[in-house]
Amino acid sequence: METWDTIRSRRDVREFEDRPIPREHLNQVLEAGRRAPSSQNWQPWDFVVVTDRDQLTELAGVWQGARYVAGSAATIALIAPTPGDERQRDALHYDLGQATMSMMLAAADLGVGSGHAAVADQQLARQILGFPAERICAYLIALGYPADRPLRPIERPDRRPFEDVVHWGRW
Repeated sequence: METWDTIRSRRDVREFEDRPIPREHLNQVLEAGRRAPSSQNWQPWDFVVVTDRDQLTELAGVWQGARYVAGSAATIALIAPTPGDERQRDALHYDLGQATMSMMLAAADLGVGSGHAAVADQQLARQILGFPAERICAYLIALGYPADRPLRPIERPDRRPFEDVVHWGRW
């Protein structure tokens, strides 16, 4: 896809076909996250990729809004240091947001749908994923081929009108 078509095609996908994503495509998505911009080149992320069905089912229990993770072909857990203060927390979430969007766009470019989720139960996430105690699982990105329809540019997205969002020079 062209970049503009990829941006217009990306949407949250919560129902996936039952087929695996090729390893080279997963690697491309992960590389997009690894290359994401980062404040002062901090790169606070580690990625844990889960493809085992039983493990995905368990992982879906880390937040009530993450149930769809169980049906994904793969889910990427974004692991990060526990923020030391408010400034570090803000930088962390900004950096992780950039890595998340980079991965979701790379996935869309490959025709792979994605949906992001928060993580409420850190203890359960740590038990399933095995990350160190000084780290947190900040987000999950569920990946898979959309069950309902393939990704394609959305002509009329459910977004606020351009004129209501964009201000030139001043508010």
